[in-house]
Amino acid sequence: MADWDDLRVFLAVIRTESLSAAGRALRLDPATVGRRIVKLEEALATRLFVKSPQGYAATEAGLRLLPHAEAAEQALQAAADDLRGGGGSGGLSGQVRIGAPDGCANYLLPRIVAAICDDNPGLEVQIVALPRVINLSRREADMVIAVSPPTAGRLTVQRLTDYHLHLAASRAYLDRHGTPQRRADLTAHRIVGYIPDMIFDKELDYLAEIGVSEVRLASNSVPVQLNWLRHGAGIGMVHDFALPSAPELVKVLPAEVSLTRAFWLIRHADDRRTGRMNRFADLLAQGLRREVLRLEAMT
Repeated sequence: MADWDDLRVFLAVIRTESLSAAGRALRLDPATVGRRIVKLEEALATRLFVKSPQGYAATEAGLRLLPHAEAAEQALQAAADDLRGGGGSGGLSGQVRIGAPDGCANYLLPRIVAAICDDNPGLEVQIVALPRVINLSRREADMVIAVSPPTAGRLTVQRLTDYHLHLAASRAYLDRHGTPQRRADLTAHRIVGYIPDMIFDKELDYLAEIGVSEVRLASNSVPVQLNWLRHGAGIGMVHDFALPSAPELVKVLPAEVSLTRAFWLIRHADDRRTGRMNRFADLLAQGLRREVLRLEAMT
């Protein structure tokens, strides 16, 4: 019979595909993680993992065990929430990890999350700001803010809010190089944007949408792109909600070039049973809508 501690180790290994990474997550040494997996395999009389050059891959039996282990994890979390009052009217507590694209993580989430934590001092919130799709199935995060909805998986998806983007440049750059009067004038300017082969979501391919093909200064990081623009490096697409943090910038061709995108909140389907996660998701959604409206109104 497997106990929860062994299942917890199993979940960490299947999500990270590594004994050492699982050990870091659980604060155990890799040898202990390996022994716990062996113990679980002996208790269940089956192999759960095979070792490969890429790491530890789940066997068919391991994949069959996964939903049961996740159900146990959810049940324990729900029980803890209930005992803490996390599903009722009391303050929220415990850890929540949010994954988000780095534009949202840098310019929206800090103020929103700080306000939530002010009202719920027992909360510990982690923001994972990565310029890539964050894997919920590996529990890289408890919930994810994304720029497009997923098309597969046992997930719940909620549209949060629209946001807007415009071309922008520093006044100093425009003074030196002139202000484009029409879209065709952009070919005479240095363009700042994403590294083309590192665009992880088609919704981020802004420049292709407006017919710009040559990106002279490129980064997979939104803050790096914004700082290039602030320092007069060129013209690039900027979130309207980021413009208040960069007073050096002005919009370029705002009547001709304007894009609208949406943020989506993505969660594990089973988390809908957890009162604490539902309440946190509601507060996050409300805060994000208010913050986008507040910042865009300033531009």
